[in-house]
Amino acid sequence: MNDKPLTYPPDRTALMIIDPYNDFISEGGKLWPRVKEVAEGINLLDHMRAMLAAARNLGFRVFIVPHHQTTPSDYRTWEYLSPTQERVLEGQTFAKGSWGAEWHPDFQPREDELVVQQHWSSSGFANTDLDMMLKQHHIRQVVVIGMKSNTCVDTTARFAQELGFHVTLIRDAIGSFGWDEMKATFDVNAPQYAHAIFTTDEFLTTVGVPQPQPVGA
Repeated sequence: MNDKPLTYPPDRTALMIIDPYNDFISEGGKLWPRVKEVAEGINLLDHMRAMLAAARNLGFRVFIVPHHQTTPSDYRTWEYLSPTQERVLEGQTFAKGSWGAEWHPDFQPREDELVVQQHWSSSGFANTDLDMMLKQHHIRQVVVIGMKSNTCVDTTARFAQELGFHVTLIRDAIGSFGWDEMKATFDVNAPQYAHAIFTTDEFLTTVGVPQPQPVGA
């Protein structure tokens, strides 16, 4: 077993933010009613904000890993749609050109931050340029936040490990539609492939980011 201290070199580490769309994580988004209980229960948005701020301050690369933006003609000629794709098509989730397909305002990428090609299903790697872009920027370690735990996060993070990347999941900066999905991801699936699973506070302590002191401390 590797007992070396876990470090995150800035020139080799990327924060991957998966699907930070208004439809997922903004009040009024099409999927927000399904996300709200878990998001508020884990303080999702504040933890995502803290992780992005830390990544920028530490000099990590930031990658936005987005789901395909839907149009009414999508999938019409496909032979095999997944159940999720059928629901996305019916509800026009992340509809191209809509407010719901815009980034949540707190997760707008800066000029030097990268938005990779959109994924059609759950994997940020399948049929996109994500692997190439990580390698072109010499990334060896990925820290994953965003939506949602048991689909795009789990699938993308799992395949990152298959490709040889060091994978860290931030469990309270990743949301889902329910507590069972969170449990399946963090208690059952992720321990089989992730190299580290942290809360936001645990990760910030690991990388040496000072934590706010309680009032009166």
